[in-house]
Amino acid sequence: MSKMQTSKSGLVNHKEYLDLLTGVKARIQSARIAASRSVNQELILLYWDIGRSIVERQQDEGWGKSVVEQLSKDIQKEFPGTAGYSPDNIWKMRQFYCEYTDRELLLQPVTEIVNDIFARFPNPGSRSILLQPVTESHGKDKIQILQQLVKEIPWGHNILIFTRIKDIRERLYYILASAFFGWSRSVLLNQIKAQAYERTMLEDKSNNFSAVMPVHMAEQAEEAMKSSYNLEFLGIKGPVLERELENRLISKLKDFILELGYGFCYIGNQYRLSLNGKEYFIDLLFYHRFLKCLVAFDLKITEFKPEYAGKMDFYLNLLNDKERAADDNPSIGIILCAEKDSLEVEYSLKSKNNPIGVAEYQLRKKLPAEMKGMLPSPQEFENIKKELGYE
Repeated sequence: MSKMQTSKSGLVNHKEYLDLLTGVKARIQSARIAASRSVNQELILLYWDIGRSIVERQQDEGWGKSVVEQLSKDIQKEFPGTAGYSPDNIWKMRQFYCEYTDRELLLQPVTEIVNDIFARFPNPGSRSILLQPVTESHGKDKIQILQQLVKEIPWGHNILIFTRIKDIRERLYYILASAFFGWSRSVLLNQIKAQAYERTMLEDKSNNFSAVMPVHMAEQAEEAMKSSYNLEFLGIKGPVLERELENRLISKLKDFILELGYGFCYIGNQYRLSLNGKEYFIDLLFYHRFLKCLVAFDLKITEFKPEYAGKMDFYLNLLNDKERAADDNPSIGIILCAEKDSLEVEYSLKSKNNPIGVAEYQLRKKLPAEMKGMLPSPQEFENIKKELGYE
């Protein structure tokens, strides 16, 4: 039977038809995403313009707060059933415009900030027009850049960012990260609470990447790794064994990968390696899509010890010899421990030929710096309990 003579019942199993169906479905999905993105951008620009119009009218006409209440009432009367024009939301439109046209903000080096953040993301490619280096020469150009950026994320994301965060560098980080990684609003909120900006952009990282890797690879690896990882999502309140920590991470793998960052692909836990009849096991093994290398994690419930670096160096030698593909880059090791001394880490990694990083994990939020020393230490707390007769 020829292709033209294929029966309807046989068509659904025909390879050429299945190829056609797959292509059409992909095109429909792509069109839906593009349409949704276009609608969102127009909505954000509309809200920006409404905010601008209110500010300008108030300045020119001397109008007070009542204009927002009246405008809300008349819009809802003219467009009944249309959501988004409550007095509270219109006030947020006004605040939205003011926040990104503030004179103090426009004195900041917006281009430098944005491009610095861009550099932290792995291989932006063509995901979005905004994920390209930007330039500006005047304040008006800065406003256009900011307008371009804020329209790349939904209104709810924008509200969350400009109402919770005042620092422009931090704001731009969450705007760009939301657009690039496709964070939902709940994920964005969790990232803000977990202080992702501070841990990605500000904290010092302990590794030997620059000493043992080519410059371009070292820079990419540096940006892909964090100095600390927030594991609060595990819900651990007390002491925990290393295997229990590992099991909890596996049970919450989606949350852990989100915390690790974009590009990590899970391979396995207690990953078996063998040498001369002996077996060795890597706690967690990942592959990084953009670094194109295996990434091994060694979990430690204690503070960092120099011997941990030697053990990881050994594991990486085995991985490179036995598991690494021909076109893969050298494997990277991350020692995830409860605490670390940066100087001790530095000396421990000096003699290692493989790229190794040392990071801390947090099971609970850290005590604010201004509160440190104000609460009793664990030993002092135990003494107080004894004095009060609880033991």
